[in-house]
Amino acid sequence: MAQRVYSRLLAIVAALVLVASACTSSSQETKSAEDQQSSQSQGEETGSGSDGLASLRDEPAPPESFDGEPVGSALFGDRNDPAFPPPLIDPADIQSGGPPPDGIPSIDNPIFASVSDTDYLSDEEAVIVVEYGGQAKAYPVQVLIWHEIVNDTVGGEPITVTYCPLCNSALAFKRSFGSRVLDFGTSGELYQSALVMYDRQTESLWAHFTGQGIVGHFSGAQLELVPAQTLSYAAFAARYPDGLVLTTDTGFNRSYGLNPYVGYDDEATDPIGEFITQDIDDRLPPKTRVVGVLAPGGPVTVTLEDLSGTGVYELDAKAAGEGGPIVLFHAGGLMSSLDSSNIDEGRDVGQTGAYLARSEDGTNLTFTQNEDGQTFVDAQTGSTWAVTGNAIDGELEGQQLIAVPLLDTFWFAWSTYRPDASLVTL
Repeated sequence: MAQRVYSRLLAIVAALVLVASACTSSSQETKSAEDQQSSQSQGEETGSGSDGLASLRDEPAPPESFDGEPVGSALFGDRNDPAFPPPLIDPADIQSGGPPPDGIPSIDNPIFASVSDTDYLSDEEAVIVVEYGGQAKAYPVQVLIWHEIVNDTVGGEPITVTYCPLCNSALAFKRSFGSRVLDFGTSGELYQSALVMYDRQTESLWAHFTGQGIVGHFSGAQLELVPAQTLSYAAFAARYPDGLVLTTDTGFNRSYGLNPYVGYDDEATDPIGEFITQDIDDRLPPKTRVVGVLAPGGPVTVTLEDLSGTGVYELDAKAAGEGGPIVLFHAGGLMSSLDSSNIDEGRDVGQTGAYLARSEDGTNLTFTQNEDGQTFVDAQTGSTWAVTGNAIDGELEGQQLIAVPLLDTFWFAWSTYRPDASLVTL
């Protein structure tokens, strides 16, 4: 009970901090608001599942529902409007997280700097890395924790990068849908304690955790996932010395570098129960950190503790599917952003990656972790690899493994949204 009360108080305090921050934004933000006013394995066990989003309606909504002008607003209007396609969830299960729509403001005009010109990040701080179309960008969590959404373009493709602090989940999606390019904002609401986004073109509601339209004009729609990896800034800079880094020049006044969710990373505490309307899978404590892999054979779950103990884990053939072996890496050197009051003082939780374990000539590779706990070696050529999946020494130096979508998150969120995922015990 004390833990639940603590979690609730933590959420309330964080919401108040975020709302208060919204009231102290820059004059540019204030002017924008005024303008708007005048004119948002060892053993493998299949989860029993619950009523998670992934287990709901599989068939898409009629394509015609995605065309034409929006028929109403799911953000401000009647969410049971019969003009909408059927919702994927019960709209009553969407709950206010505290801030109003855009009270946590998205970044719509991101400004970047080169690695050589970036000096505000420590080596072990977390950044969300997106590589697409030959371009690599890093989105520091110390910035995203205050904004949750960045509407950007990477490699010429419109992409939205999203982060939910309550789930510790970072995902990126293409934001082109049909003839529209969507811009996303925060609704201020949660579904099963996870961020609910809305698009400004139709004011439909979307689940950050899956990229699915859940209520409104785009109910049943699915955004295309773009692999995003949470890495230490040092790992990003080493892998992408020519990469770009999101700056704190956002147009908003925020306490970048501070964590408004101090102590939320404590696995002994419960998630925010008031925001969860269904039973949580009790095979693991709710706040257990897990690595969720969207493998071709179905989603797979490995606890971060297990993976950190082995350093390397290869999925079994069933999970990997016909594309070939898939390997998971874990390396130290990444601090939790949800631990201490200063983000750059969080405990080391390590960083992960999932890759197709195959060289460029099609040779299957098997890996072990080196004694340094940071790099990996393949048995076939003796080449050395980084957690970013690139060979940094040896015969295969310069080669890059193909990334498989992976999500570092909490068990309560992953098991709720991916109830069909297997749980692997190492």
